[in-house]
Amino acid sequence: MLKITNYKNKIIFLSVIWILLLIAVSIWSVFTGQYPLTIKGLLDGDKMMLMVFFRLRLPRVIMGIIGGFGLSIAGYVYQLVFKNPLASPDIAGVSSGASAGAAFAIVAVSASAPFISICAFAGGLIALSITLLTAYAVPGKNKYTIILTGIAIHSVAQTILMFLKLAADPEKQLASIEYWIMGSLNGISIDSIAIPFFITFIGFFIILLLYRQILILSINEDEAASLGVNVTIFRFIILITATLIVSSIICVTGLISFIGLIAPHIARLLTGRNDRFTYISSGFAGTIIMTLSDIFARSLSSSELPVSIFTSVIGAPLLIILLIKSNKKEDL
Repeated sequence: MLKITNYKNKIIFLSVIWILLLIAVSIWSVFTGQYPLTIKGLLDGDKMMLMVFFRLRLPRVIMGIIGGFGLSIAGYVYQLVFKNPLASPDIAGVSSGASAGAAFAIVAVSASAPFISICAFAGGLIALSITLLTAYAVPGKNKYTIILTGIAIHSVAQTILMFLKLAADPEKQLASIEYWIMGSLNGISIDSIAIPFFITFIGFFIILLLYRQILILSINEDEAASLGVNVTIFRFIILITATLIVSSIICVTGLISFIGLIAPHIARLLTGRNDRFTYISSGFAGTIIMTLSDIFARSLSSSELPVSIFTSVIGAPLLIILLIKSNKKEDL
Protein backbone atom coordinates (compact mmCIF):
# COMPACT_ATOMS: atom_id res chain seq x y z
CA MET A 1 0.00 0.00 0.00
CA LEU A 2 1.29 3.47 -0.90
CA LYS A 3 2.57 5.32 2.16
CA ILE A 4 2.71 9.11 1.91
CA THR A 5 5.13 10.54 4.47
CA ASN A 6 5.26 14.18 3.39
CA TYR A 7 2.14 16.01 4.57
CA LYS A 8 2.11 18.41 1.59
CA ASN A 9 2.15 15.43 -0.76
CA LYS A 10 -0.65 13.88 1.26
CA ILE A 11 -2.70 17.09 0.85
CA ILE A 12 -2.19 17.01 -2.92
CA PHE A 13 -2.98 13.29 -3.10
CA LEU A 14 -6.15 13.57 -0.98
CA SER A 15 -7.29 16.69 -2.85
CA VAL A 16 -7.10 14.85 -6.17
CA ILE A 17 -8.96 11.84 -4.68
CA TRP A 18 -11.71 14.08 -3.23
CA ILE A 19 -12.20 15.89 -6.54
CA LEU A 20 -12.28 12.67 -8.58
CA LEU A 21 -14.72 11.04 -6.15
CA LEU A 22 -16.96 14.10 -6.19
CA ILE A 23 -17.01 14.18 -9.99
CA ALA A 24 -17.75 10.44 -10.14
CA VAL A 25 -20.65 10.44 -7.67
CA SER A 26 -22.07 13.65 -9.21
CA ILE A 27 -22.16 12.08 -12.68
CA TRP A 28 -23.65 8.90 -11.20
CA SER A 29 -26.33 10.98 -9.46
CA VAL A 30 -27.21 12.90 -12.63
CA PHE A 31 -27.90 9.68 -14.52
CA THR A 32 -29.81 7.99 -11.68
CA GLY A 33 -33.60 8.27 -11.65
CA GLN A 34 -36.86 6.97 -13.06
CA TYR A 35 -36.48 8.90 -16.31
CA PRO A 36 -33.37 7.62 -18.13
CA LEU A 37 -30.80 10.14 -19.33
CA THR A 38 -28.07 9.43 -21.85
CA ILE A 39 -25.02 11.44 -22.85
CA LYS A 40 -26.01 11.09 -26.51
CA GLY A 41 -29.52 12.38 -25.83
CA LEU A 42 -28.22 15.41 -23.91
CA LEU A 43 -25.65 16.22 -26.59
CA ASP A 44 -28.29 15.84 -29.34
CA GLY A 45 -30.52 18.34 -27.53
CA ASP A 46 -33.40 16.04 -26.61
CA LYS A 47 -35.90 18.49 -25.06
CA MET A 48 -37.29 16.13 -22.42
CA MET A 49 -33.85 15.00 -21.32
CA LEU A 50 -32.58 18.57 -21.12
CA MET A 51 -35.60 19.60 -19.07
CA VAL A 52 -35.09 16.70 -16.63
CA PHE A 53 -31.36 17.47 -16.44
CA PHE A 54 -31.64 21.21 -15.76
CA ARG A 55 -34.85 21.28 -13.71
CA LEU A 56 -34.52 18.09 -11.65
CA ARG A 57 -31.19 16.29 -11.69
CA LEU A 58 -28.68 19.17 -11.71
CA PRO A 59 -30.33 21.15 -8.86
CA ARG A 60 -30.54 17.93 -6.85
CA VAL A 61 -26.85 17.17 -7.33
CA ILE A 62 -25.87 20.73 -6.42
CA MET A 63 -28.02 20.64 -3.27
CA GLY A 64 -26.48 17.32 -2.29
CA ILE A 65 -23.02 18.89 -2.56
CA ILE A 66 -24.05 22.03 -0.64
CA GLY A 67 -25.97 20.11 2.01
CA GLY A 68 -23.30 17.51 2.64
CA PHE A 69 -20.54 20.12 2.71
CA GLY A 70 -22.40 22.50 5.04
CA LEU A 71 -23.59 19.89 7.55
CA SER A 72 -20.09 18.39 7.70
CA ILE A 73 -18.14 21.59 8.31
CA ALA A 74 -20.72 22.61 10.92
CA GLY A 75 -20.27 19.26 12.66
CA TYR A 76 -16.50 19.70 12.52
CA VAL A 77 -16.82 23.09 14.22
CA TYR A 78 -19.16 21.76 16.93
CA GLN A 79 -16.73 18.95 17.74
CA LEU A 80 -13.80 21.34 18.11
CA VAL A 81 -15.60 24.09 20.04
CA PHE A 82 -17.39 21.64 22.37
CA LYS A 83 -14.16 19.60 22.70
CA ASN A 84 -16.16 16.44 22.13
CA PRO A 85 -15.85 13.98 19.20
CA LEU A 86 -19.54 13.07 19.57
CA ALA A 87 -20.85 16.61 19.07
CA SER A 88 -22.78 17.27 15.87
CA PRO A 89 -25.78 19.33 14.68
CA ASP A 90 -28.02 16.33 15.41
CA ILE A 91 -26.75 15.47 18.87
CA ALA A 92 -26.42 19.11 19.99
CA GLY A 93 -30.14 19.57 19.25
CA VAL A 94 -29.63 22.12 16.47
CA SER A 95 -31.09 20.01 13.65
CA SER A 96 -34.25 19.04 15.53
CA GLY A 97 -34.67 22.61 16.79
CA ALA A 98 -34.42 23.95 13.25
CA SER A 99 -36.96 21.38 12.05
CA ALA A 100 -39.35 22.37 14.84
CA GLY A 101 -38.96 26.02 13.84
CA ALA A 102 -39.71 25.22 10.20
CA ALA A 103 -42.74 23.14 11.21
CA PHE A 104 -44.02 26.01 13.34
CA ALA A 105 -43.82 28.34 10.32
CA ILE A 106 -45.73 25.82 8.19
CA VAL A 107 -48.53 25.28 10.72
CA ALA A 108 -48.85 28.74 12.29
CA VAL A 109 -48.67 30.99 9.25
CA SER A 110 -48.36 28.69 6.20
CA ALA A 111 -45.28 30.73 5.38
CA SER A 112 -43.24 31.00 2.21
CA ALA A 113 -39.74 29.52 1.89
CA PRO A 114 -37.81 32.64 3.11
CA PHE A 115 -39.87 32.88 6.32
CA ILE A 116 -39.56 29.13 6.88
CA SER A 117 -35.78 29.58 6.62
CA ILE A 118 -35.89 32.35 9.24
CA CYS A 119 -37.96 30.18 11.60
CA ALA A 120 -35.64 27.21 11.00
CA PHE A 121 -32.65 29.35 11.94
CA ALA A 122 -34.46 30.69 15.00
CA GLY A 123 -35.38 27.16 16.08
CA GLY A 124 -31.81 25.94 15.69
CA LEU A 125 -30.44 28.97 17.57
CA ILE A 126 -32.91 28.56 20.44
CA ALA A 127 -32.10 24.84 20.72
CA LEU A 128 -28.36 25.55 20.73
CA SER A 129 -28.75 28.35 23.32
CA ILE A 130 -30.77 26.14 25.67
CA THR A 131 -28.28 23.30 25.23
CA LEU A 132 -25.32 25.56 26.09
CA LEU A 133 -27.02 27.29 29.03
CA THR A 134 -28.17 23.99 30.51
CA ALA A 135 -24.80 22.31 30.02
CA TYR A 136 -22.92 25.17 31.70
CA ALA A 137 -25.40 25.23 34.59
CA VAL A 138 -24.81 21.57 35.42
CA PRO A 139 -22.31 21.17 38.31
CA GLY A 140 -19.33 18.94 37.72
CA LYS A 141 -19.76 19.02 33.95
CA ASN A 142 -17.58 16.90 31.68
CA LYS A 143 -17.27 16.33 27.93
CA TYR A 144 -20.45 14.20 27.90
CA THR A 145 -22.60 16.89 29.51
CA ILE A 146 -23.19 18.72 26.23
CA ILE A 147 -24.14 15.43 24.54
CA LEU A 148 -26.65 14.44 27.22
CA THR A 149 -28.10 17.95 27.24
CA GLY A 150 -28.39 17.95 23.45
CA ILE A 151 -30.22 14.62 23.54
CA ALA A 152 -32.68 16.09 26.06
CA ILE A 153 -33.25 19.19 23.88
CA HIS A 154 -33.68 16.92 20.86
CA SER A 155 -36.43 15.04 22.74
CA VAL A 156 -38.16 18.31 23.62
CA ALA A 157 -38.01 19.45 19.98
CA GLN A 158 -39.45 16.11 18.86
CA THR A 159 -42.31 16.55 21.34
CA ILE A 160 -43.02 20.01 19.90
CA LEU A 161 -43.00 18.48 16.43
CA MET A 162 -45.53 15.90 17.58
CA PHE A 163 -47.93 18.60 18.82
CA LEU A 164 -47.47 20.58 15.60
CA LYS A 165 -48.30 17.48 13.57
CA LEU A 166 -51.49 17.01 15.57
CA ALA A 167 -52.45 20.64 14.91
CA ALA A 168 -51.55 20.53 11.21
CA ASP A 169 -53.93 20.29 8.27
CA PRO A 170 -53.77 16.58 7.32
CA GLU A 171 -53.98 17.28 3.59
CA LYS A 172 -51.23 19.90 3.19
CA GLN A 173 -49.38 20.97 6.32
CA LEU A 174 -48.89 17.49 7.76
CA ALA A 175 -47.26 16.29 4.54
CA SER A 176 -44.88 19.26 4.63
CA ILE A 177 -43.88 18.52 8.23
CA GLU A 178 -43.29 14.86 7.40
CA TYR A 179 -40.97 16.08 4.64
CA TRP A 180 -38.85 17.88 7.24
CA ILE A 181 -38.69 14.88 9.52
CA MET A 182 -37.72 12.38 6.81
CA GLY A 183 -35.20 14.52 4.93
CA SER A 184 -35.03 14.35 1.15
CA LEU A 185 -33.53 16.01 -1.89
CA ASN A 186 -36.70 15.39 -3.85
CA GLY A 187 -38.35 18.48 -5.31
CA ILE A 188 -35.20 20.63 -5.18
CA SER A 189 -35.21 23.47 -7.71
CA ILE A 190 -32.63 26.03 -8.79
CA ASP A 191 -34.49 28.73 -6.84
CA SER A 192 -34.48 26.75 -3.59
CA ILE A 193 -30.71 26.22 -3.51
CA ALA A 194 -29.81 29.92 -3.60
CA ILE A 195 -30.16 30.61 0.15
CA PRO A 196 -28.23 27.53 1.42
CA PHE A 197 -25.56 28.07 -1.24
CA PHE A 198 -24.75 31.65 -0.25
CA ILE A 199 -25.03 31.04 3.50
CA THR A 200 -22.83 27.94 3.33
CA PHE A 201 -20.33 29.73 1.07
CA ILE A 202 -20.06 32.77 3.34
CA GLY A 203 -20.11 30.67 6.52
CA PHE A 204 -17.33 28.44 5.20
CA PHE A 205 -15.00 31.40 4.70
CA ILE A 206 -15.92 33.00 8.04
CA ILE A 207 -14.98 29.78 9.83
CA LEU A 208 -11.83 29.48 7.70
CA LEU A 209 -10.76 33.01 8.68
CA LEU A 210 -11.45 32.30 12.36
CA TYR A 211 -9.84 28.86 12.30
CA ARG A 212 -6.99 29.87 14.61
CA GLN A 213 -9.50 31.05 17.20
CA ILE A 214 -11.47 27.80 16.83
CA LEU A 215 -8.35 25.75 17.55
CA ILE A 216 -7.59 27.90 20.59
CA LEU A 217 -11.16 27.40 21.82
CA SER A 218 -10.62 23.65 21.55
CA ILE A 219 -8.06 23.80 24.38
CA ASN A 220 -8.59 24.95 27.97
CA GLU A 221 -10.66 28.15 28.18
CA ASP A 222 -8.27 29.76 30.65
CA GLU A 223 -5.38 29.14 28.25
CA ALA A 224 -7.44 30.58 25.40
CA ALA A 225 -8.11 33.76 27.42
CA SER A 226 -4.40 34.06 28.27
CA LEU A 227 -3.64 33.99 24.53
CA GLY A 228 -5.86 37.03 24.01
CA VAL A 229 -8.97 35.29 22.69
CA ASN A 230 -12.32 36.62 23.91
CA VAL A 231 -13.81 33.18 24.53
CA THR A 232 -17.45 34.29 24.86
CA ILE A 233 -17.55 36.48 21.74
CA PHE A 234 -15.67 34.11 19.44
CA ARG A 235 -17.62 31.07 20.62
CA PHE A 236 -20.84 32.98 19.95
CA ILE A 237 -19.76 34.07 16.44
CA ILE A 238 -18.49 30.63 15.47
CA LEU A 239 -21.49 28.70 16.79
CA ILE A 240 -23.96 31.18 15.26
CA THR A 241 -22.23 30.78 11.89
CA ALA A 242 -22.32 26.97 12.09
CA THR A 243 -25.96 27.01 13.22
CA LEU A 244 -26.95 29.34 10.39
CA ILE A 245 -25.34 26.95 7.88
CA VAL A 246 -27.21 23.95 9.31
CA SER A 247 -30.54 25.79 9.45
CA SER A 248 -30.27 27.09 5.88
CA ILE A 249 -29.73 23.54 4.63
CA ILE A 250 -32.43 21.93 6.75
CA CYS A 251 -35.00 24.45 5.55
CA VAL A 252 -34.56 22.98 2.04
CA THR A 253 -33.67 19.31 2.62
CA GLY A 254 -35.44 18.56 5.88
CA LEU A 255 -33.78 16.73 8.78
CA ILE A 256 -30.83 14.66 7.53
CA SER A 257 -29.03 12.87 10.34
CA PHE A 258 -25.46 11.86 11.16
CA ILE A 259 -23.55 13.50 8.28
CA GLY A 260 -22.23 16.18 10.67
CA LEU A 261 -20.95 13.40 12.92
CA ILE A 262 -19.53 11.00 10.33
CA ALA A 263 -17.63 13.26 7.91
CA PRO A 264 -15.30 15.04 10.40
CA HIS A 265 -14.08 11.69 11.73
CA ILE A 266 -13.43 10.39 8.22
CA ALA A 267 -11.40 13.52 7.47
CA ARG A 268 -9.35 13.23 10.70
CA LEU A 269 -8.74 9.55 10.05
CA LEU A 270 -7.24 10.42 6.65
CA THR A 271 -5.15 13.44 7.69
CA GLY A 272 -4.38 12.66 11.33
CA ARG A 273 -4.70 16.35 12.17
CA ASN A 274 -7.10 19.16 13.05
CA ASP A 275 -5.91 21.72 10.52
CA ARG A 276 -7.60 23.75 7.79
CA PHE A 277 -7.20 20.99 5.21
CA THR A 278 -8.96 18.54 7.54
CA TYR A 279 -11.77 21.08 7.86
CA ILE A 280 -12.09 21.24 4.06
CA SER A 281 -11.75 17.45 3.74
CA SER A 282 -14.62 17.07 6.18
CA GLY A 283 -16.79 19.04 3.76
CA PHE A 284 -15.76 16.85 0.81
CA ALA A 285 -16.47 13.68 2.79
CA GLY A 286 -19.92 15.03 3.62
CA THR A 287 -20.74 15.83 -0.01
CA ILE A 288 -19.85 12.31 -1.09
CA ILE A 289 -21.84 10.69 1.75
CA MET A 290 -24.87 12.88 1.02
CA THR A 291 -24.75 12.28 -2.74
CA LEU A 292 -24.29 8.52 -2.37
CA SER A 293 -27.14 8.35 0.16
CA ASP A 294 -29.38 10.25 -2.26
CA ILE A 295 -28.45 7.87 -5.09
CA PHE A 296 -29.38 4.86 -2.95
CA ALA A 297 -32.56 6.58 -1.76
CA ARG A 298 -33.95 6.75 -5.31
CA SER A 299 -32.50 3.59 -6.81
CA LEU A 300 -33.00 0.77 -4.27
CA SER A 301 -36.80 0.90 -4.35
CA SER A 302 -39.59 1.65 -6.79
CA SER A 303 -40.61 4.55 -4.56
CA GLU A 304 -38.09 7.09 -3.24
CA LEU A 305 -36.82 6.50 0.31
CA PRO A 306 -35.74 9.17 2.83
CA VAL A 307 -32.05 10.07 2.60
CA SER A 308 -31.72 9.90 6.40
CA ILE A 309 -32.28 6.14 6.31
CA PHE A 310 -28.94 5.67 4.56
CA THR A 311 -27.01 8.32 6.51
CA SER A 312 -28.31 6.78 9.76
CA VAL A 313 -27.30 3.26 8.67
CA ILE A 314 -23.73 4.56 8.43
CA GLY A 315 -23.84 7.01 11.32
CA ALA A 316 -25.48 4.98 14.09
CA PRO A 317 -22.84 2.19 14.13
CA LEU A 318 -20.07 4.82 14.00
CA LEU A 319 -21.58 6.58 17.02
CA ILE A 320 -21.56 3.30 18.96
CA ILE A 321 -17.92 2.65 17.98
CA LEU A 322 -16.90 6.17 19.10
CA LEU A 323 -18.65 5.73 22.44
CA ILE A 324 -16.88 2.40 23.01
CA LYS A 325 -13.49 3.86 22.09
CA SER A 326 -14.04 6.90 24.33
CA ASN A 327 -14.90 4.67 27.29
CA LYS A 328 -11.83 2.49 26.70
CA LYS A 329 -9.56 5.55 26.68
CA GLU A 330 -11.01 6.76 29.96
CA ASP A 331 -10.46 3.32 31.54
CA LEU A 332 -6.77 3.31 30.60
